[in-house]
Amino acid sequence: MSEQTYSSMRTAMVESQLRTSDVDDQRVIAVMARVPREEFVPAERRAMTYIDRPIPLGGGRALNAPLVVGRLLKEARVEAGDKVLLIGAATGYSAALLAELGAQVTAVEEEGGADIVVPGVTLVRGPLAAGAPDGAPYDVLFIDGAVEDVPTALVQQLADGARVVTGLIDRGVTRLCAGRVIGGALGLNSLTDIEMVALPGFCAAKAFTF
Repeated sequence: MSEQTYSSMRTAMVESQLRTSDVDDQRVIAVMARVPREEFVPAERRAMTYIDRPIPLGGGRALNAPLVVGRLLKEARVEAGDKVLLIGAATGYSAALLAELGAQVTAVEEEGGADIVVPGVTLVRGPLAAGAPDGAPYDVLFIDGAVEDVPTALVQQLADGARVVTGLIDRGVTRLCAGRVIGGALGLNSLTDIEMVALPGFCAAKAFTF
């Protein structure tokens, strides 16, 4: 497909998926209208670039739908100069959007993931749940997917007052959540049920039963 075709599809995505679904932050809309998502989708799946569904990447991983990314960005309220810890960088699309918003991004992805070369983004390889403590403290924790639990190890890497956005898995349902870290404790509010890609390595501790 041509660059013009992708551009038209990107415009349609903004108008039909974002503006109609509570993504009303004009800065978020502007960067998602500008950043070419197709450059972060495997060549064999680029026809799916702007659909409102997750895009499989192989190995059990997938890119979240554009609406999910837009909602996460809106709730994160990223400002220029913010230090952002991005968990689940995948192919680098969300990292590129965060960098376009002026953030200093530390993007964590598992060993063997796609190479990510985005200005303003530092890629760290390793377990997603371990984060990137060498760059702490961070102003924003951006978990680009759904997890059963936000590990203490990640919360400890955040500055007091840091914003947190993530999906939480509750009995098979994924919910968009946002909150803050105050006094070392994370408080999250559930905002809406939404289909999100589950990230590996975030199983909640099982309660003991007799």
